[in-house]
Order: sequence, then C-alpha cells, then structure tokens
Amino acid sequence: MAKKSSSPNLSRRDFTKIVMSFLGSIMGAMVGVPIIGYVISPALKATEIDDWVSLGALDSYPIGSPKLFSFTRTKVNGWEQTTNSYGVFVVRKSESALNVYSNVCTHLSCRVNWNEEVAAYTCPCHDAQFGLNGEVLYGPPPRPMDEYEYTIEDGNILIHLTEA
Repeated sequence: MAKKSSSPNLSRRDFTKIVMSFLGSIMGAMVGVPIIGYVISPALKATEIDDWVSLGALDSYPIGSPKLFSFTRTKVNGWEQTTNSYGVFVVRKSESALNVYSNVCTHLSCRVNWNEEVAAYTCPCHDAQFGLNGEVLYGPPPRPMDEYEYTIEDGNILIHLTEA
C-alpha cells in the first residue's frame, strides 16, 4: 500500500486563516490588556493615609483641661469615596508641652467623651474610663488611649495621622 504524501505547501485558504488569526489575536491583546488593567488597577492600589493635620493655634487650648478637636478626611478606595470623621483630645500640660489622644476607645472603638464630674474620659458603650493622661482607670479596654505624634510650628499644633 502506498503512502499518501502531504504537500509541504499551504493552500491560500489555510495561509489566510493563520495570518488572520495571528493579527486578530494581536489586535485583541492590544485592546483587551489596557481594559483589563483599567478595571483591576483600583483594587490593587494601596490606600494609606500619612499626613500632618493642623489642629489650630496652640493658644486656643487651655492648660490642664482636655479640648476636643474634630476633623474629616476623604479616602478614595477604587471607585468608592468615603469620608471618615476623626476626633482628638488635646491636653495642654504647660506653655509648650501637650499630649494628643484619639477619642476612640481601645476596646470596641466607641467615641469617648471628657466627663468633668469624674475627671475622666468615659466610654458610653461599656462604661470604661480613662484618666487625663489616657491610662485605663476602669473597664475592659486592653490598653491606654492611642496617642498621636505632634509638632508645633509657628504657634500651630500639627498631628501625624497615619492609617492603612
């Protein structure tokens, strides 16, 4: 029985199919890769806050008594834009020494308030109490109040706000 010999030559139809498939794949990749990158890239971006926030003039904070300062920051995560509110207590100890504490309880992240009657920060969620210097006086919080790094420039207080 004789073997059929196959021709090493391509027909015009087969050549056209191969070339058109190759060119179509290249064009599809040129259009598709940027579109996929555009759709996926916002989800891959790390959004961190690392900023210095001004709390105003040092002279506007009384010595020995905590004063609440509130501010908001806008965060963009992909296509979602959220506005977070923050609060800090500024405790001025002398003309140039102070402490800045977060007003968020370290137990369940409730907002604490300064209570003059008991001279402590109190948490309305579970009746925790923190002292003037942020230490735990009573309740379930696992650690003292969070403290912010600060600097004083030209008579204004700036705090270092970091968040991942």
